[in-house]
Amino acid sequence: MEEKIDLGLPGANWENRVVVAMSGGVDSSVTAALVAEAGYEVVGITLQLYDHGSAIQRKGACCAGADIHDARLVAEKIGIPHYVLDYESKFRESVMEEFADSYARGETPIPCIRCNQTVKFRDLLQTAKQLGAKALCTGHYVQRAMGKSGLELRKGIDQKKDQSYFLFATTSDQLEYLRFPLGGLTKGETRRHANRIGLNVADKPDSQDICFVPNGKYADIVKRLRPDAVDPGEIVDMDGSVIGKHDGIVNFTVGQRKGLGIGGRSSLVEPGATDPLYVVAVNPVERRVVVGPRSALGRNLLKVSEINWLGDNPISSSGEKLMIKLRSTQEPISGTLFSDGSDNGKVVLDELEFGVAIGQAAVFYSRDDSARVLGGGWMIETSLH
Repeated sequence: MEEKIDLGLPGANWENRVVVAMSGGVDSSVTAALVAEAGYEVVGITLQLYDHGSAIQRKGACCAGADIHDARLVAEKIGIPHYVLDYESKFRESVMEEFADSYARGETPIPCIRCNQTVKFRDLLQTAKQLGAKALCTGHYVQRAMGKSGLELRKGIDQKKDQSYFLFATTSDQLEYLRFPLGGLTKGETRRHANRIGLNVADKPDSQDICFVPNGKYADIVKRLRPDAVDPGEIVDMDGSVIGKHDGIVNFTVGQRKGLGIGGRSSLVEPGATDPLYVVAVNPVERRVVVGPRSALGRNLLKVSEINWLGDNPISSSGEKLMIKLRSTQEPISGTLFSDGSDNGKVVLDELEFGVAIGQAAVFYSRDDSARVLGGGWMIETSLH
């Protein structure tokens, strides 16, 4: 039985061309197949994002050479044209360079969000429009729905696969053009469609690594792009006393406990025992990593930049009460968002949160409707309120 996909276009026919972003994985492949089955004129586009010569056989990443081959086979199977576009320079400038700069500043970046924000939903979207497409479809597990005041971005129904955290920067204008056919499916249903259609990627594992980081060794990428970030330095306690050495701040992130190589500290509660130490700050100027007890990690005031707001009304001058995700795998926590009238603001959490890292995203959800995404921003400073 064919899955009829409603893309919210005037009609499913061969006059309605849509572009499908095909990464070579099962999600984007099923997206292309379902949209083609529904009667749309589908054009598949795969982006070459980096020099994939050394990554052709690497498993667990997206956009490698083998993935381009898989996308081509899927396109042949479902009978649609397929093109590979060289976006390497765009990707390097917008994602890889920013990734390295962020680590050099002592931050913890999320390159997948930057990729969606720039290369995919800015550059590829523009290319799709130039091709005369009525929409750009992707295999993300999120939903686009019409609400009382207009289009809304909502979580995918599969809570384990929901990708709304990574798409918080999607603007209202982009949402007008984007479509997410898998948002109402579970991952299991997606794989069943792949088997029904006979796609070669039906059992292909999900990508795990950052696509341009071989074997998950991101320090190697940063070292090549920003050598200063791997200069050695000191590990100090909160009083500034040197208690160890390190081989580069790129190897540390706030909240980290393992891999410090310095052991713990004498317990204040249990004589003869030791309490673990955590990274509480990274100082890129002095190349110092500051460690301390878990209690020193508590934060409830977050300064955020580049806020993308998807609410029905402007952010209230008295603050907007929200649910907030500070990590992709975390349950949302409650807090209040205050705006300075531009795209900057602050979030005051109702309770202390531990291990909040600068460079990560704060993503906003409605208190009244937990599935609705209200936007988000990038954390640039954390403190106690």
